[in-house]
Amino acid sequence: MPKFILGIDVGTTSVKAVLLAADSRTVAVGHPEPTAANLSDVRGIKVSSSCSLFGIQAKEQDPGLIINALNRCLAQLPRDKLQHVSRVALTGQMHGVLFWTAKGGCDWSDRDFFTPRDTSQLVTWQDGRCSSDFLSSLPKPESHLGLSTGFGCATIFWYMKHSPEFLENFTVAGTIQDYVVSMLCTLDTCMMTPQNAASWGFFNTATNLWNENILKAAGFPVRLLPRCVPSGALVGQTCSAWHGVPAGTPVGAALGDFQCSVYSCMSAPADAVLNISTSAQLTFAMPADFIPPDSPQPESSISYFPYFDSSYLSVAASLNGGNVLATFVDTLTAWMKELGAELSDSCMYEKLIGCALNQETSDLTVSPTILGERHNPLCLGQVSNISTSNLSLGHVFRALCRGIVSNIVSMMPVERLQQAGVGRILGSGSALTRNEVLRQEVERAFPLEVVYGQNADSAVGAAMVLSDRL
Repeated sequence: MPKFILGIDVGTTSVKAVLLAADSRTVAVGHPEPTAANLSDVRGIKVSSSCSLFGIQAKEQDPGLIINALNRCLAQLPRDKLQHVSRVALTGQMHGVLFWTAKGGCDWSDRDFFTPRDTSQLVTWQDGRCSSDFLSSLPKPESHLGLSTGFGCATIFWYMKHSPEFLENFTVAGTIQDYVVSMLCTLDTCMMTPQNAASWGFFNTATNLWNENILKAAGFPVRLLPRCVPSGALVGQTCSAWHGVPAGTPVGAALGDFQCSVYSCMSAPADAVLNISTSAQLTFAMPADFIPPDSPQPESSISYFPYFDSSYLSVAASLNGGNVLATFVDTLTAWMKELGAELSDSCMYEKLIGCALNQETSDLTVSPTILGERHNPLCLGQVSNISTSNLSLGHVFRALCRGIVSNIVSMMPVERLQQAGVGRILGSGSALTRNEVLRQEVERAFPLEVVYGQNADSAVGAAMVLSDRL
């Protein structure tokens, strides 16, 4: 039996696990599992995309439901192959923060898997509790990356102001994928890669150090800061047999899902990757000698994410992608229900795509930034150039898809790609691969070769990282 690398992506809406053959770098088997972990009621306070916490939007998930989904996911993989796993690689949703207690955090009494214990809820990257005024009141980071709501350090600052006693209940903090690594290896502290640390804010990627002096001066509980280790490093071994994975199997430090998705499909320096799933990103690799700016560029739509081996990715990361289409579908569904008619989401998508394919163009203009953008949080969605002739579903859905793509192009113009020597775009992501209208609009927007079929997959990318470092 060949050896396998187990790659796991703990995502925003689902968990995915793959077994990558270590000798051939090919996926032997994989399985996704939805988490359904978003909370509509947290500790008696309404928390959802449509509800408010202290008058502002908040987004939290139940880590118990996430780990339940992870356990279901692994249970679907062949146990005889899991018994030949030589390394475990994890990745997952960046920016978010989960709190737990050292020497606690989970229960291994089942012996085959663990369940969370003594943890907080997961405050996700979509969290909106940190207003622009609140963020502007925080100290300036010593980093080329700025601070946004949903970033781990910003969330901790928010708790310091609004619920300091909450933080006293915990001794460790990390992303959800860091938590899984810690529980698998029974680590007393969180070991975090620069990829996830940078997504929290107040982390200097040039020195690979937290801005401890700045944070201490602001009264920040630096005891909660994870310890930084290199991306691709091993941090421990499985403390127990886990769904058939042998005890003592080496485990890698958790990686960022964005970096892993790029790693899984970018094969040449002239490639750019356009991913449209829940959100949307367009990225390409910077030259090896690139050094990012010394300080944040808050009004810039381009960020430089740490990649591997001290390199960086140039990234236009939009908050508005497939989630905008989902919101539109949810709205239509709610309207229809009020009118006494119902249609499933899958059927709704099929009909909307069909209508838009019959409507090749539209002069309706939709700016789809209903969630704002990190570089411009107050720029919300708009619909313009409305007339009596362009209000059909075909017009509206076509314009909505074009708006999502146009927003990405505005954040990273085609000229910038061409100046960087980008020759082709690799299109990936569930929203893009399932929606022909969106693909048509991508091909109209970019005068470059657009290639599909090399779908970005964070779980695969994480496994590849550890396979390449064997």
